[in-house]
Amino acid sequence: MFLTPEDIAALTLKTQRKAQRAALNFMGIDHKIRPDGSIVVLRAHVEKVLGASMPTTAGKKREPNWSAI
Repeated sequence: MFLTPEDIAALTLKTQRKAQRAALNFMGIDHKIRPDGSIVVLRAHVEKVLGASMPTTAGKKREPNWSAI
């Protein structure tokens, strides 16, 4: 669900929180700061921003809902 502190360090190539926040902002990755100063990043958001493949509907034929007319 969330990136670990090690994941955030690997993603940003930074070890200091201030530098990590700057790198996340630069990459357009939304994050929150906990009361203790640690960074919270949703794994799904990072995957979406960085272009992880999402399930597709390839192979399914899409047609209009003719009964709705």
